[in-house]
Amino acid sequence: MSSYIDALNQTTTTATGKSTASSSKESVMGKDDFLKLLVAQLQNQDPLSPDDPTAFTAQLAQFSSLEQLTSLNTSMNNLVTSNANSDRFSTLTTIGKNVAYSSKDFTFTGDAVELGYQLDSKAANVTMSLQQNGVTLARIQGTEFAAGNHFITWDGKLANGSKAPVGDYKIVIEAKDTTGNSVATAPLQRSEVTGVDLQGEYGGTLITKMGDIAFTSILGVFDPETLIPQTTATE
Repeated sequence: MSSYIDALNQTTTTATGKSTASSSKESVMGKDDFLKLLVAQLQNQDPLSPDDPTAFTAQLAQFSSLEQLTSLNTSMNNLVTSNANSDRFSTLTTIGKNVAYSSKDFTFTGDAVELGYQLDSKAANVTMSLQQNGVTLARIQGTEFAAGNHFITWDGKLANGSKAPVGDYKIVIEAKDTTGNSVATAPLQRSEVTGVDLQGEYGGTLITKMGDIAFTSILGVFDPETLIPQTTATE
């Protein structure tokens, strides 16, 4: 069949003045090209010495497989698009809700914020340090030590009772068990979603009062009216 492929390529080059391999896209054989080659083969075969029926049947099977793969590829692309649209719809439903996520950086605007920590195993002591420009301005002692996610509400006051300066902060958490060994932990935040940026993949970006986060990074969505704040003193 290679002779027919060569003949068809030469015919195409002569008719268009372009090589079929002028680009990577043009060099890829699609199902229409395969069918044209099959028809050209039938039209140009020697009537006195026709092609082997077994080989011809194999070529038909290849064409059938190509058609199925093309249809499958189209279906998968449609599925991906459908899932992306579903993610975007889910993102919009978070507006006005509180979302929990893992992040060490947050923006303090002067209002109370909900911070937290995630423990991989039971701890005996948890200390949350809030730093601005590398300087620790506040320390909060955790009161819940079971494995899992725990949240507290920081009112933004320092140990002397003064208001903490607004700006960008970093959460640093230290957790230890009863023997003094470190317990794996991660900083958490919970904030209200005020808007959604649908640009990008997988639902886009959530705009919260404490900063922007990816939709895929959220750990949970909550109704603000059902949350009971737990305030912890600042050292």
